[in-house]
Amino acid sequence: MSSQTASAAPLPRVLTTVATGVLAAFAGAASAQGQAPQELEEVLVTAQNRSESIQDVPIAIDLVSGEELAKANITDVRELERLVPAVQISQDTSLTYVFIRGIGTSSNNETQDTSVAVNIDGEYINRPNVLNASLFDMERVEALRGPQGTLQGRNATAGALNFITRKPKFENGFGGSLSYGNFDQVIANAGADFALNDRFAVRVAGIYANRGEGYNEHANLAPLQSSGFYTGRPFQPDFTSRSGDQDMWGARVSLRAEPTDALAIDLAVETIDSSAITDNQAFVNLLLPANTAPAGCAGNGYIEIAPLIAGAQCYPQNTNFLAGINRNKFDAPNSGVGLQEIESTAIRGRLSYDFGAATLSYIGGYRQSDSVDAPTLSPTYVFLSFNAETEAQSHELRLNGGEVGGFQWQGGAFYFSETLDVERGLYSPLIGPLGGYITYFRRPGVDNEAWSAFAQFDIPVSDTLTAQAGVRYTDTSRNAVFENLGFRANTGPVRLTIPATGTGLLNLRAGETNTSWLVGLNYKPNDDMLVYGKVSTGFKAGGFDAVGNYGPEENTAYEVGLKQTFGGERRHLFNASAFYYDYKGLQNSVVLNNALGGQIFNAGKATIWGAEADFKFQVTDNGRFTGSVNYLNAEFDELLAAYAVLCVGCAQTSVGDLNPATAAVEQPNLAGNTPPQSPEFVVSLGYDHEFQLGSAGSLTASIFSRYKSDYFVTIYNERDLQQDAFVQTDVSFEYRPTSKKYSVQAFVQNIEDERPLVFGGFVAAGPDRIMNFGFSRPRTYGLRVGFEF
Repeated sequence: MSSQTASAAPLPRVLTTVATGVLAAFAGAASAQGQAPQELEEVLVTAQNRSESIQDVPIAIDLVSGEELAKANITDVRELERLVPAVQISQDTSLTYVFIRGIGTSSNNETQDTSVAVNIDGEYINRPNVLNASLFDMERVEALRGPQGTLQGRNATAGALNFITRKPKFENGFGGSLSYGNFDQVIANAGADFALNDRFAVRVAGIYANRGEGYNEHANLAPLQSSGFYTGRPFQPDFTSRSGDQDMWGARVSLRAEPTDALAIDLAVETIDSSAITDNQAFVNLLLPANTAPAGCAGNGYIEIAPLIAGAQCYPQNTNFLAGINRNKFDAPNSGVGLQEIESTAIRGRLSYDFGAATLSYIGGYRQSDSVDAPTLSPTYVFLSFNAETEAQSHELRLNGGEVGGFQWQGGAFYFSETLDVERGLYSPLIGPLGGYITYFRRPGVDNEAWSAFAQFDIPVSDTLTAQAGVRYTDTSRNAVFENLGFRANTGPVRLTIPATGTGLLNLRAGETNTSWLVGLNYKPNDDMLVYGKVSTGFKAGGFDAVGNYGPEENTAYEVGLKQTFGGERRHLFNASAFYYDYKGLQNSVVLNNALGGQIFNAGKATIWGAEADFKFQVTDNGRFTGSVNYLNAEFDELLAAYAVLCVGCAQTSVGDLNPATAAVEQPNLAGNTPPQSPEFVVSLGYDHEFQLGSAGSLTASIFSRYKSDYFVTIYNERDLQQDAFVQTDVSFEYRPTSKKYSVQAFVQNIEDERPLVFGGFVAAGPDRIMNFGFSRPRTYGLRVGFEF
């Protein structure tokens, strides 16, 4: 299947093909082994702020172990969707956005938060650039689907990602892995436990990852470099012929102390240093004669947006430029390739004291991140960053009590504070002999603060029925100074002086309060079954951008679910859920003009509903099938927005209110459109089989395939910004000797070499009308050696 065509077979045929391939490869061997089935291992999670079996938690959860992350060579959040098909990841050059059940945030606005709460050992992460920080030495990742407003707080309207790192063990040990793959990819992980005594232990862990060859090839940069175009100019771009490489290292020192039977302490200090030539986006210049709109927008796939306004307001709704793009080799912007450098240091801690009747816990985290982002943008721009600092801290004090199976309760308070200091400009070498800025701005202090109080109760109604209720009160506030210098010609690519007063100085404030709640019933007739139903709400704070204020988003979610283990010795499980969301004020980011940056529009209403199921079947003692089916139906019921336009016979770059002087003409309404990153079907199917080789050890063969139906990457649902359905398949073979002290794994990921569209947009800025496209990574393969002592 070609990554250039980005198409796939209809769903039934895809499922048949995948299932047939899996069965043909391994089913015969599975039956030949003929060993007695074994019980599935119990998995403990902390999704409800207490340790309990994942099958006893009334939440739809995807769980990925640290071993699975390491074997898949996943080192950052961007690759997580390969193992969690229900999670969609969008990548905009140096920024990472997470979507769950069609809800996420695709904006780098300094005052907008994520819609998926991301925590590392309880430390809350809020910035899309900080999300690129490395994942290493993980115990597990919990992906909670659906609003988690009561326990996770604001900005969990879509769900939550909880990353739990490995903690020190009270015994000495050492382990790690080294892998090498195509694109000159090297990943080295290592960790060691040092037991000081039976009460104190230390773990030291680290990672080094280097991809020496980028995923994308750009043939246009070498001719541009030799053309003399930049000769004598102060801006000298990087003309390397590829983009998408990486060089990163990270280290963490963790302490676990249990000085008494009642007191437990976890402390960790972590530092990460990452640099990369960011993935360039492909682009199409809509002003070229072959691509532009004809008079009256009658042709080339353009439509007339505002017929009552003078001129022709043309929009590329039905164009077909994406089909002609080679997703592995395409022209980069004439400004070369961009870069991103991040240095991030975090301190995290957890202290708990068991009083007997209740446990008091404190969870806190502090992170300071400095980044230098200089992504290049089409056709000849670079976003020069002179300052990008983030300082954030979060603190939670919680009291838990009650008994498992009886009355359980918890309550506490949470505080979060974040300060950003940002200064950057959109530079072009074509604005005067030295080049200049389309826009230049400074955000010297964007302050984001929130505090909340929460409580949740599990109340037994009978031996088999439990009622659950929770509430959370949140108070948020934001304030910022926006210093906008605007257009400046012939400055050179240098840091500019911004006057303290004058035109472009904005003092902005926003804030609100919210009460989120949860009510539910959990029916557990036996140890193998849980049936649950609940109604819950989620809340994401509003804010402001360079244009004005936008409101909060709220989600009321209705969900029912089943968790079932069955078969002799509990060797199989089947989980299912169905949900309905009533969204109000859903925040959507659109770049209408690079001079203004992202603008946020609130959807008046959106309806999202769907059903999900996942299973694990232990076929033999050595063979296991896994799979999932996710169905999603998402639609905007009302979304008043604005269009960037290619204007024929007029000067507008965007149309918001089609004719403000005429009451009969209304603002564009995108009702009926599908939210971005909302594939109707996501299906996965896998099989793992361990072949016993006697005294030589064992060989484990694994295959995992995922199908995604088509989806859009913008709220406008353009033909060119729609990804067709596709399939990606991973295969690996791992050998272990009888000692199991080491392993050797050969792997191929994304056999089909599909590079689906993950980001895109149509931008009208200054003299340019550009459509951009960003793609996921291509096929990778290699060898991995692991060891554990």
